[in-house]
Amino acid sequence: MDKVILRPHREESVLRYHPWVFSGAIAQTVGHPQEGDLVGVEAADGRMLACGHYQIGSIAVRILSFDEDPTRPDFWVRMLGRAYRLREAYGLVSSATTNCYRLVHGEGDGLPGLIVDYYNGVCVLQAHSVGMFRAKGAICAALQEVYGPSLKAVYDKSSGTAPFKAGLDLVDGYLWRAPGFEADEQAVLENGKQFLVNWREGQKTGFFLDQRENRARVGQLAAGRRVLNLFCYTGGFSIYALAGGAAHVDSVDSSQRAMDLVDRNVALNGFGAEQHTSYCADAIDFVKNAPEGAYDLIIVDPPAFAKHRGALKNALRAYQRLNAAAIAKVASGGFVFTFSCSQVVDKEAFALAVFSAAAETGRSVRILDRLNQPADHSVNIYHPEGEYLKGLLLYVE
Repeated sequence: MDKVILRPHREESVLRYHPWVFSGAIAQTVGHPQEGDLVGVEAADGRMLACGHYQIGSIAVRILSFDEDPTRPDFWVRMLGRAYRLREAYGLVSSATTNCYRLVHGEGDGLPGLIVDYYNGVCVLQAHSVGMFRAKGAICAALQEVYGPSLKAVYDKSSGTAPFKAGLDLVDGYLWRAPGFEADEQAVLENGKQFLVNWREGQKTGFFLDQRENRARVGQLAAGRRVLNLFCYTGGFSIYALAGGAAHVDSVDSSQRAMDLVDRNVALNGFGAEQHTSYCADAIDFVKNAPEGAYDLIIVDPPAFAKHRGALKNALRAYQRLNAAAIAKVASGGFVFTFSCSQVVDKEAFALAVFSAAAETGRSVRILDRLNQPADHSVNIYHPEGEYLKGLLLYVE
């Protein structure tokens, strides 16, 4: 195995089990590793510290193991089995009301660069590194062993996430399907609500599993309220609000394909047009033009405004403008659920943007709760960067 040798005193983060080795910490590369190859990580004094996938960029090694050999034939079965048992312990695997969850959350499950979402027997994987992309065959075989006959298919959706490199066949498709399974879409259950998930055409892996518990909070507060769901995608928050007894729900998204799926999900759960209205429109323009007091509960769940630190300043301005519009328009005594999924926007920066938005409106605003990602989007305690979803539940007078 080729290896990288760290500069003196640059092994501290690895000794603290942080799963990234930055290029600036490397003194020497021994051998000629290609992107995606397994390499050892060695301290300046010769101690072998870890091994992981080599890559070109600021993150030079994504660590797979601090004490085991990733070349062992059973490595992937053991790692995916660990991830499965965590979800099993949390009650997701055997739940009678939920049959979709995240099985692998990258660094949170000791597998940097890998996402695997489970949808009622279908595993959809996304590789975010060349190393994980090249390992997808072994990952597929391990998933078959972990799930056994209950697995229907394994679908690779890495074309939009794996780094573009010559020689990589970045074409989405099935890695394996059980005989007779032909669907690209199926209904799943989440807390007893039904949702159609299309892993071939949908965003990410087909559904945003990270808002499961926050959607339930919306359902608990929706009774009798007029609800506006901005950036609704396929209507997750909308279905929970309707099931919670909302007086009416308006769903807004700029994608007509998403809105079509919202309407199908509304019908699938037994709700009618008199309870729900879909709007294919720009969400920011929609809330700015909404009459004051028209809604008692507003959900603000935009896509990531900042994908890198260079975009942070503009992203915070965008969060402030969007939240100011929502806080200004919600009825007195109403709720605003507001979120950021931008990893580079930390909790403090997001809270400050929302504080500035509230101050801009001059209204009385209280924070009732701080919201985050669920347990199946686990955060490695040694990798706090994995905590990307943050939100606030506001009460506005």
